Amino acid sequence: MELNDLLTALDAGDTITGDSPLHEVMHQVSQEALRITGELNGGYQEPARVRQLLSQLIGKPVDDSVTVFPPFHSEFGKNITLGRRIFINAGCKLQDQGGVFIGDDCLIGHNVVMATLNHDLDPSRRADMHPAPIVIGRNVWVGSNATILPSITIGDNAVVAAAAVVTKDIPENAVVVGSPARVVRLVTD
Repeated sequence: MELNDLLTALDAGDTITGDSPLHEVMHQVSQEALRITGELNGGYQEPARVRQLLSQLIGKPVDDSVTVFPPFHSEFGKNITLGRRIFINAGCKLQDQGGVFIGDDCLIGHNVVMATLNHDLDPSRRADMHPAPIVIGRNVWVGSNATILPSITIGDNAVVAAAAVVTKDIPENAVVVGSPARVVRLVTD
């Protein structure tokens, strides 16, 4: 098994069984991600070096218009897709095995958590992981300390308030607050 096999399974939403060959590949990729994020977060890095390390982490180019303030954490990295003109503030944690897609012109606040894996509820299968993507549209603002759970799509121009816990899809132009997050108004043009 190789990374491409794992990514195919993750993107298909296949369960990754604990102690399986795919789980082993996931663990190996995680070690590389920990090494790269360790370097990224180990001291001051020029913005161009931050983008270079992010490119290594995600395995594809990061646009020059992307700004990330370390520390930045991802224990996998290879299933992150970043648009252009994105700002990610310090302390964010992306558990991206299921896929994290961040559209153009997004603002991601301090300490945001994006989680794309669930463990099985059956205690005998608890090590099994169920991946599901997070898709963030264009021009979305996610406030500090928000948590976005697996299988969530956030529509263009939406605003996720600080400390919100997003448990279901958010429509375009919506402002959501609370835990669980609920729509309180629509953004007007």
